[in-house]
Amino acid sequence: MTETIPAVKTNCYHCGDECETNLYIADDKQFCCQGCQNVYQILSGSGLCSYYQYNDHPGATRDKLDKRFEYLEEPSIINELLDFHDDHLSIITLYIPHIHCSSCLWLLEQLNRFNPGIHYARIDFLKKQLVVRFDHQKISLRGVVELLFDIGYEPLISLQDVIKKQQKTTKGNLVQRIAVAGFCFGNVMLLSFPEYLGLSAFEQTFRHFFGYVNLAFTLPVVFFSGREYFTSAWNNLRKKVLNIDFPLALGIAVLFIRTAAEVLTHNGAGFADTLCGLVFFLLVGKFVQHKTYHHISFERDYRSFFPVAVQILDKGIEKPLSLSELRPGHRILIRHNEIIPADAILLKGHALIDFSFVTGESVPVGKTLGEIIYAGGRQTSESIELEVIKPVSQSYLTQLWNNEAFTRKQDNRMRTFNETVSKYFTVILILIALSALLAWVFVDPRRGIDAFTAVLIVACPCALALSTPFTMSAALSIFDRNLFYLKNTAVVEQLAKIDTIVLDKTGTITTGNGRNAELQSQLSDEQVRLIYSACANSMHPLSRMICRYFGEQERLPVSYYSETPGQGITARIKGSELRIGSGKLLFGNYHESAEMTRVHLMIDGQYLGYFGFKHEYRPGMEQISALEPNYQLFLLSGDQDQEKRELIRYFGDSERMRFGQSPQQKLDFIANLQQQGKKVMMLGDGLNDSGALRQSDLGVAVTDNVNNFSPGSDAILDGRSFDKLPAFLRFSKDTVAIIHFSFLISLTYNIIGLSYAVTGKLSPLIAAVLMPLSTATIISFTTLATHFTAKRRKLL
Repeated sequence: MTETIPAVKTNCYHCGDECETNLYIADDKQFCCQGCQNVYQILSGSGLCSYYQYNDHPGATRDKLDKRFEYLEEPSIINELLDFHDDHLSIITLYIPHIHCSSCLWLLEQLNRFNPGIHYARIDFLKKQLVVRFDHQKISLRGVVELLFDIGYEPLISLQDVIKKQQKTTKGNLVQRIAVAGFCFGNVMLLSFPEYLGLSAFEQTFRHFFGYVNLAFTLPVVFFSGREYFTSAWNNLRKKVLNIDFPLALGIAVLFIRTAAEVLTHNGAGFADTLCGLVFFLLVGKFVQHKTYHHISFERDYRSFFPVAVQILDKGIEKPLSLSELRPGHRILIRHNEIIPADAILLKGHALIDFSFVTGESVPVGKTLGEIIYAGGRQTSESIELEVIKPVSQSYLTQLWNNEAFTRKQDNRMRTFNETVSKYFTVILILIALSALLAWVFVDPRRGIDAFTAVLIVACPCALALSTPFTMSAALSIFDRNLFYLKNTAVVEQLAKIDTIVLDKTGTITTGNGRNAELQSQLSDEQVRLIYSACANSMHPLSRMICRYFGEQERLPVSYYSETPGQGITARIKGSELRIGSGKLLFGNYHESAEMTRVHLMIDGQYLGYFGFKHEYRPGMEQISALEPNYQLFLLSGDQDQEKRELIRYFGDSERMRFGQSPQQKLDFIANLQQQGKKVMMLGDGLNDSGALRQSDLGVAVTDNVNNFSPGSDAILDGRSFDKLPAFLRFSKDTVAIIHFSFLISLTYNIIGLSYAVTGKLSPLIAAVLMPLSTATIISFTTLATHFTAKRRKLL
C-alpha cells in the first residue's frame, strides 16, 4: 500500500493516539502503528472485538514491539514469581499498570479463550493485579506473559516482586469485628426497649433475663471487637504515652464492669447498649480511616525499578540470569532502553546513559570503553556489553538507598491534633472523675462510685475519636478526586502546618514528555519537505515532534533509510543525502552543549543548523510562585544551572535555587531548614530525591503516572493536578479547622453528659441517647462542612 498523509487527522482505533500515516488499516479501521494493528487483529481473530464496544480506544499505544521474556524460562525465577504450583497447576499474581476501564476488566477475564491451558483469570481492579491460574503443561509462564504482552497488557515484573517486600496491606479482621459488634449492638438495642419503656413489677423476671442476655452479648464485643483498644492503650502506656485509645479503653472497661455488676446483683440494667454502640461506631470510624489508597504503594524503593533478570553472555551464548545470581565477572548484555542493574565496566558498544532517575541530570551521558558505569542508569543507545564488578547488593545505587541518612526513622514528623488533645483530655477526665468520687464518697459511697464510673462513661471520647477519621476521610476522597493521593489521614494535618516548599526541577516542575522545539536554522521549503519525509519514518519522540513542528507537508519517497539508536537518521531522498541527529552522527567526535537537547540537520554535507528542545514547565508554576510570602519557595536540582535565568521569574531570588545538588546535599539542605524551625514540604520525582523526601516534614512524589515508579513518600501528586497545589494547601487548613470545630461540638455533648454524671444519677437511657446523637451530629457536620469548603476552594 502506498503511504500518504491523511487529509483529515484520525485517531487510532485501538489506543486513540493521532494517526500520522494511513499505512496501518485493517477492516476499515485505522491504527497509529503496527503494534496497535497487531493487537486488533489478535482480538478480531479470537472473536473478542466486544473489547472496543465498552469504551472508546481502550488500548495502550504499542510502540514497543520487542519481547524480552526469556528469563521466564528459568526455573529459579519461575519459582520465585509463582504464588502456587504443583504437577499441573500454577497460580501467579501479576501487576498490570494499564488496567483502567471496564474493557480491560472484560478482556483480561477472557484469557482462557485465547489458550485452553489458562483455567481462569481474575482482576483486582483497584490494585491493578491479575491472578492467573493455568496448566503449565499446556502453557508456560512465559507464554502467559507473552500473551498478555500481545494483547497490550504487559505485566510489570520487577525485582521487588521477587524479594516479596512490597507494602503489605494490613490484614486485620476489622470487618469481622465490626460485624460482631453490629450484630450484638442490634440485639442489645432490641432487648433494651422494654427497659426504656418501663417494666411492671411482675415482669422483673424478664428484666433479669434480658439483662443476662445483654451481658452475654457484651462479652464478644469487649474481648473480641474492642480488644485492640486495650492492647493499644497498654502498649502506649509502656512508652509513657497517653493516646486517644487510653480513655476509650477506660470507658469500655468501666461500661463492662458496671454493666456486669448491676446485672449480676440485680441493681439495674447496666449500659450494655451504650457499650456495644460505642465499640461499633468506633470500629466503623477506624474502617473509614483505613479505607484509603491501599492500591497505591507509597513505600517503593530501587527494587521496583530493577528488572528480575538480566541477559549474560557465557562463552558467546546469550542466556537469562536472575539478578540475585549476578556476580562480579559476569559479562552482561544491556539493550536499548534497559536498566544497568549493577556497577560494571563498559567492554563493547556505544554507551549513552540516562542517569536522570538516579542523579536528576536529564542529559544522557556518553561513556567510553573501560569506564565504570554505575547501576541505575538507562542505556539510550545501541546494545552494549559490560563486565560486572560489584554484586547488585553492593552497587552504588543500593548503597545510596541503604545509607543511614536515607533510612533514618522519621521521628521529626508533626504531632496530629488528636495526639495533642488526647494527652490533656485523659488527664482532665481522670481528675473530674476522681473529684466526683471524693465529693460523694464520704456522704454516700455507692453514689460516689456511680458518679466516678458515670464520668468515665459519659466523657468517653467517642465523638472526638470519630471526628478526625470522618473529616479526614471526606477530605481524602476530595484529594483523591483531584488526583492527589495521601498516605493516611495524618498527612492532611501535616500539609496544613507547612510553611516552606522545596521543589525538585526535572520531572517535578517540568513535564515528563513535553519539550519545546526551537528551530535554529533558515530552511527552504524543499529542505523542510526532505527533513519531514525522513523524520516521518521514525518512531522516536523527537522525530515526531519535528514532524509536528513542520505541520502537514508533502511526503517524498525515501530510497534509503537507516536509524541508529541514540544517534539519529541517515536517509537518501530525491537524490539528497540527509543526516539528522546528534553531533556525533554528523561530525564524528563532537561535544554536545549541555544547555539543551539538540537534533542537528545536514543535507548533502551542508550543515543547516539544529532543533533545540527545552523543558516545558508544568502549568500552574505562576500560582505556586504566588504563594509567597505565606510560604518560602526553594528549588533543588541535580541539573546544571542552564535554566537559571528562566526559573528566576518563579523563585524571585537566585539564592532560592541550588543546582548540581547530589542526593545527600538535598537531604542536608532540608535538614538545615528544619533546624531553623521550618516545616518543610519536599516535592520530587526520582530516586535522587528519596532521601530529601524522607527527611522533610511532608514528602510528595510528583508523577505523570501514579502506577509507575515513584519514590517512597507521604503523598503522590499526579502531574495533571500540579496547578492545584495552592488550593490543596488552603483546603488542608480548612479541614483542620473543621476538626477543631467538631471537637468543640463533641465537648459540648460531654459537658451535658457530665452534668448528669457528677451527680451519680446517669440513667442508661440518657447514655444510650447521648452516644448515637453525638455521633450522628459529628458525622453530619464533618461531611457537610468538608464538602462545602471543597466547593469553596473549587475542588468539587
